[in-house]
Amino acid sequence: MISTPLVYLGIEVPINNRPELDKGFLPIYAFHQAFLKTAAQPFSFAVERNDKQIYVRNTFIHGDEAHTEADKYFIDRYVKWEVWQKGGFRVYIKGNAAIYEYIKQTWSAEGARALDAEFMGKLYQNPFEVLLVDELPEAYEIKRAIGGHFDGCRIGFDAGGSDNKVAAVIDGEAVYSAETVWLPKIQTDPDYHFNGVLAAFKDAAQYLPRIDAIGISSAGLVGNNRILAAQLFQKVSQELFDAKGRDTYIRAVAAMGENIPFEVANDGDVAALAGSLSMEKKNILGLAMGTSYIGGFVDGDGNLINWISELAFAPMDLSPDAAADEWTKDIGVGVQYFCQEAVIKLAPRTGIDLNGYDTPAKKLKAVQDLLDNGHEGAAAIFRSIGVYLGHTAPWYCHIYGVDYFLLLGRTVSGKGGDIVLEVANKVIAEEYPDLKVEILLPDEKTRRLGQSVAAASLPKR
Repeated sequence: MISTPLVYLGIEVPINNRPELDKGFLPIYAFHQAFLKTAAQPFSFAVERNDKQIYVRNTFIHGDEAHTEADKYFIDRYVKWEVWQKGGFRVYIKGNAAIYEYIKQTWSAEGARALDAEFMGKLYQNPFEVLLVDELPEAYEIKRAIGGHFDGCRIGFDAGGSDNKVAAVIDGEAVYSAETVWLPKIQTDPDYHFNGVLAAFKDAAQYLPRIDAIGISSAGLVGNNRILAAQLFQKVSQELFDAKGRDTYIRAVAAMGENIPFEVANDGDVAALAGSLSMEKKNILGLAMGTSYIGGFVDGDGNLINWISELAFAPMDLSPDAAADEWTKDIGVGVQYFCQEAVIKLAPRTGIDLNGYDTPAKKLKAVQDLLDNGHEGAAAIFRSIGVYLGHTAPWYCHIYGVDYFLLLGRTVSGKGGDIVLEVANKVIAEEYPDLKVEILLPDEKTRRLGQSVAAASLPKR
């Protein structure tokens, strides 16, 4: 039975499978496809980073008065997606003055994307700007080889927002692994982070005859082994972050010994690396569904693409009633749909009261415990997340061109992950039967500790 289409800004979007706890969910891909059925005027834009990488998108708008609001909304969501998926501080708009003026105002200091623009400006050390041009600059991208170096005695570390994981690895075999709860996001002293990292290193070192290399998977954005931005340090002042926080991993490695080779990558990239290495597959998008949400992409040639893939802040629900991100204040972005924040958001809709738990990690664990005990409301939460994923998968395929998804992180640990996988596959089969993609869910140990082991392979000796 075909359900009544969702209609927004005059665009009718047919959706059969809807999240039982979020009936207004309006998937970005379904909206995109419905929008393009009636849009015929070519439109192009590009996003530029300070490393000279330029990403170009060619699409269509309607260009008529009846669809003015739909055109603006569509392009705003598309631009925001590119900025958070690729990274960038400058947006070029080709030709269309009305859309240019709208995007320029929206991404100004007084506009709805002011926080996004400010963040990207600081990240790329240039004021964020939107330019109108007659011709877009030529696209240019940089690729770099992935890790996969397992020789010798290595430490792998994975820093998340609710826990950190460490592994001691000898010639590719984990001889020790541990998971430790920590609360970096509420700490004002960056020494807390440094001491936590160093303690994990020392813990793993006890199980190694020597340290040949250290690999680090970290939530947030990194560059040249320094932390560019991370919610792990959200309570640390800018002055202390610049003085101590940015070099946390550099200082911790130095404290373990002189001239130890090391490499730092964001956790989404390491999620993709873990899948590529352990399952011997390429063209894979790793989705780290933990405290927050980030992606990492290994392309068909086995290269780790140099995109930020901060999917937590990239739009995927275009409903005007979508949940808001507490940081950027924007609605419908990934953090509210694919990590523990999604579980916490949906829990009250099932009657589950999480007010007695003082951390997000404990709230997630409480729901997972209810699921293990057969709680139907808890099952409904993970079924809803599965519907989210099933509808979002074709958009990720449209952007990345992937053959595989790999789900990692505490949100898909245990029975919840199995439910998410089953429901997502059902939605894809029923709504997008031509989509050829495989969603991979590793065994339980790999789900929770695989990133620390994969991180150990990042540096060459």
